Amino acid sequence: MMNSNYKVCRTIADVKSAISSENNSFDVRIESDLPESTTTEKCILGIDEAGRGPVLGPMVYGTSYCSVDNQSILKTLGCADSKVLSEQARDDIFDGITKQSEILGWAVHIISPTTISNCSFRRQKCSLNEISHNAAIGLIQRVLDRGVNICEVFVDTVGPPEKYQEKLLSIFPQLKITVSKKADSLFPIVSAASICAKVTRDAALKNWKFIERPGEDIDSNWGSGYPNDPVTKEYLKKNIDPVFGFPSIVRFSWSTAELVLKNNAAQVDWSDEEEDEDKKSVPITSFFGQNSKQVQQKTPFFDDRGLIVTTKF
Repeated sequence: MMNSNYKVCRTIADVKSAISSENNSFDVRIESDLPESTTTEKCILGIDEAGRGPVLGPMVYGTSYCSVDNQSILKTLGCADSKVLSEQARDDIFDGITKQSEILGWAVHIISPTTISNCSFRRQKCSLNEISHNAAIGLIQRVLDRGVNICEVFVDTVGPPEKYQEKLLSIFPQLKITVSKKADSLFPIVSAASICAKVTRDAALKNWKFIERPGEDIDSNWGSGYPNDPVTKEYLKKNIDPVFGFPSIVRFSWSTAELVLKNNAAQVDWSDEEEDEDKKSVPITSFFGQNSKQVQQKTPFFDDRGLIVTTKF
């Protein structure tokens, strides 16, 4: 079944508007219009992510797809590994992708910092690798559900490529799937997905909606957002509430954030009061038996009401 949570966006401006209108504590899914040619012609699809390592902001998974016969457009647009392109170049290429809507399709899943952190603290923890795998699987399934005639998939690896590829093939046995290291520099369709993901993540950071402080001017001098960046560390220290913790842009499960919490936030005793009371209480079994003092001995409760013990256990 199709996931109705996807928003259709046709330009970078649409993407920014979709992001800024949402509560950033929740995931956001965005996709292009469906190119008609992709439902009849054999298609290739690429998957890549942006923002896996930072302590700030979302992780974004992106996919791009087109027919085998139309893939030459990817090189014409200049699709390459997003990490070696300037921000302006990425924006220009993404703009080009959106303008080729008759033959190129794309989608992104913006995974919020709150989702990432909550998964780490669940009783049954969900690792970042598993979150990544689930996002990729969800994007592939979404494109299939829209009726795209996918025949081959290329994925930038997370973890050992062989195991990841085996996992994907067990879910999509009808597809030819290649999982590879540095797939974004080897396969133009993955480069396009990488650009879609990176442009979306950058837009999410620039248009972040701080629901904790509506209407306030927010400090956005957070540096690169990576844990080892001194500017980022200083931002975390300046923007922590001793009781309520970090704003939603922070992945509070990251060790860098945990250390700042430990050193700067109020300490809370989470001892269970009920457990402490249970240690002081009398076992219920002591009220049963012929010589139970609790049963035979009257209390003011019985005296005040004129009650007497009529049955011996």
